Amino acid sequence: MDNRTKKGFKSGFVSIVGRPNVGKSTLLNHIVGQKIAIMSNKPQTTRNKITAVYTTEQGQVIFLDTPGIHKPKSKLGDYMVAVAENTLNEVDLVLFVIDATEKRGPGDEYIIERLKQVKTPVFLVINKIDKVHPEELLPIIDDYRKLYEFKQIIPISALEGNNTGPLIQAIFDEMEEGPMYYPPDQVTDHPERFIVAELIREKVLHLTREEVPHSIAVTVEEMKRGENGRTLYIYAAIYVERDSQKGILIGERGQMLKEIGRRSRLDIERLMGDKVYLELWVKVKKDWRNQERMLRNFGFYDED
Repeated sequence: MDNRTKKGFKSGFVSIVGRPNVGKSTLLNHIVGQKIAIMSNKPQTTRNKITAVYTTEQGQVIFLDTPGIHKPKSKLGDYMVAVAENTLNEVDLVLFVIDATEKRGPGDEYIIERLKQVKTPVFLVINKIDKVHPEELLPIIDDYRKLYEFKQIIPISALEGNNTGPLIQAIFDEMEEGPMYYPPDQVTDHPERFIVAELIREKVLHLTREEVPHSIAVTVEEMKRGENGRTLYIYAAIYVERDSQKGILIGERGQMLKEIGRRSRLDIERLMGDKVYLELWVKVKKDWRNQERMLRNFGFYDED
């Protein structure tokens, strides 16, 4: 890691917070130019603090995409909310992302109350402006401005890329001169196994409904290169809480699991630039979301 700083080079840490499903991961992936955080239209997609690195000649920003702050219903939920709230004091800037198509709710008000307890400057980022008429933005801005003194209020569409350039520039304007924490070509500090597991979990989220998405965890059991060095062999397990969920994931004659594997393999090949052999299997771990030992095994808690 090169810590040498050229004059005028800026760096800092930015936390992205907001209710579930407001587009935090979409924004993060758009900024860094590739998929780091998984995207889904189901709430609470992000479970860990995803770190993404954005580097230009101007500077380097390390983004923390946190789980959506929500009322927890399990130990996993407690962990997710704690991760999101703990980042507020660790960073130089907070991006509070809201959905322009959704009315302000108790979840937004809860986040604002948490923001009032920290000294970190906050930008209000109004996402999904491509889905509303421009005249609808002013009432939203006025509504939120009454609740908190935001450093800036910036409307964007993370999906379409609308106004994201000015947002990035505003972030750099807020940063002070500092070192390059990561090499310029690095886009995340997560190991390849973590990203691969997240890509597989994303496909399950896309292809299943109801209680199944929240009941899964994915672990990469083995990841190795073949003798030719060009093929990556990946063996991964998808954990569920009930036998009925296992049946859903496997599907009739194994078709669901095959489709999850096919879509995952294509994404992993795009990410790695190599041919991938992917083998998946499904395991049942009863009520794993409320078992601290299992949560630790799945990487949700740091070891003491």
